[in-house]
Amino acid sequence: MSSTIQQSASILKGGEWLIKESSPFETFIPEDFNEEQQMVKDMCAGFLESEVLPIVDRIDKLEPGLMPSLVDKAGEQGLLGTSIPEEYGGLGKDFITATLVNEGLGGGFSFSVAIAAHTGIGTLPILYFGTPEQKAKYIPKLATGEWKGSYGLTEPNSGSDALSAKTAAKLSEDGKHYILNGQKCWITNGGFADIYTVFAKVDGDKFTAFIVERGMEGFTQGPEEHKMGIKGSSTVQLYFQDCKVPVENVLGEIGKGHIIAFNILNIGRLKLCAAALGGAKRAFNTSIEYANTREQFKQPISNFGAIRNKIAEMAIQIWVCESALYRTSKWIDNKEAELVASGKPFNEALLGAAEEYAIECAILKVYGSEVLDFIVDEGVQIHGGNGYSDEYIISKAYRDSRINRIYEGTNEINRLLTVDMVLKRAMKGKLDLMGPAMNVMKELMSIPDFGSGEEQPFDAERKTIVNFKKAILMTAGAAVQKLMMKIEQEQEILMNVADMAIETYNAESALLRVMKLVEQRGEAACQMELDMARTYLYDAADKINKYGKDAINAFAEGDEQRMMLLGLKRFTKTAPFNSKEARRRVAAKIISDNKYPL
Repeated sequence: MSSTIQQSASILKGGEWLIKESSPFETFIPEDFNEEQQMVKDMCAGFLESEVLPIVDRIDKLEPGLMPSLVDKAGEQGLLGTSIPEEYGGLGKDFITATLVNEGLGGGFSFSVAIAAHTGIGTLPILYFGTPEQKAKYIPKLATGEWKGSYGLTEPNSGSDALSAKTAAKLSEDGKHYILNGQKCWITNGGFADIYTVFAKVDGDKFTAFIVERGMEGFTQGPEEHKMGIKGSSTVQLYFQDCKVPVENVLGEIGKGHIIAFNILNIGRLKLCAAALGGAKRAFNTSIEYANTREQFKQPISNFGAIRNKIAEMAIQIWVCESALYRTSKWIDNKEAELVASGKPFNEALLGAAEEYAIECAILKVYGSEVLDFIVDEGVQIHGGNGYSDEYIISKAYRDSRINRIYEGTNEINRLLTVDMVLKRAMKGKLDLMGPAMNVMKELMSIPDFGSGEEQPFDAERKTIVNFKKAILMTAGAAVQKLMMKIEQEQEILMNVADMAIETYNAESALLRVMKLVEQRGEAACQMELDMARTYLYDAADKINKYGKDAINAFAEGDEQRMMLLGLKRFTKTAPFNSKEARRRVAAKIISDNKYPL
């Protein structure tokens, strides 16, 4: 490969995949799950089938006590404490296993939202930032579900701009309590939770987290919100009117609440992707079963090319999302182990690992939520008029999906964060973008390398990925050089670059997975995976070209513009590929199996 993109023989740092090649043999793929992890995945599927899916209509009606009882049942099976250390009543499992639980329960509609909120933002702030006394008091009961957790950050006038919150906290005259005044909105599990992590400003400017318990004086909640989807998820407003919170319930340090909020979001974004993936697989299977049984013109609609094209594309996006998710999860798992080995306590180790891969977590949040949206939308289309009826569960999946592009940071915010974090790491010297970007600009002035010698398997695909990265480095580097500090105001350009990065990370993850599988099983046994990886790569080239053109045309002109557009065309050029036949082969396998087969 070109010297512009270096080959890597070790685990990459966050964002480093942009300037280095990854090894397929060091890449974790879903086929690497061990026996225990497979059992956990099966247990989650069994729990949904037996406890949740038969009563989704009752859940959506917010039947009093029903959702808390399901959380209790999940706790009895250990599903709430997968990643919580054994000393606090959890199972102490690795990060991949915890991610699998999020995926495995992700197809449970509103129940999935309640569980994700409880085990994530409802529990992790105390687990990672609590004092020993706070952890001993709260975590064991949160791990079993005896106490339910929730999280209060958003306010009527502060969403993405969380630090502009108005909820205020003032130390009482006797120094024993903080007095909270304000309100929070869109609080998941708010109607039945026992424990809330609530953010407020001490003395008007010190953004701080507090542990608030149900029943504290001055703490009340509003009625359940009427929502477009996830109707069975409890969502209320919280009100604080001279609410007395003991000083020992300050979480973390005064004025350091933003550290808690933003670090928890890193983990939450990856876990949202996992849950969205689980939901996508279940909606996909529902659509396959329908396509195989619904007959028109005296044959199943799954026989028709238009439907097969949809089925194949749905499977490809699920498979690619899965590849990127577990590649990243293993990186976080490895980094956590490395930090523990260096002497870091478990909470600092996982937070440090998640922060290291915050770029990838943002990418996954965007892609996972948009894959789910695509799957349910096409699922409704496959169902035709029936898909618009409440009698068919795909309509519920469609409504429930839409929220995922909004919470845990909107997808627009996460796209902007993806580029912002890369640039900040480059400016701090943590990520060497300057050298590779300069090499790309030099390459634009040189004669293209048409290759020489005998090609090895996957050389063409690997070169395509390398060229995608060059396209990003060229476009982003030129934009930063041209716009300098004004780049922050050019959100459209930043989102174009983010989309180039998202497509590249996904395409590389898919390629690494299939390379590893072919090495293990042989090419003949991996035809479906080869078709999916190559189809995604082929389509990604056109998308990256479009995103790149939109960005370049927005800031460049004249000779500079022409040179970069020619370079972009070179870097996104692919060989002719019959994607129709590849998709037909993928669809045929899925239709035969009557489900997502991988």
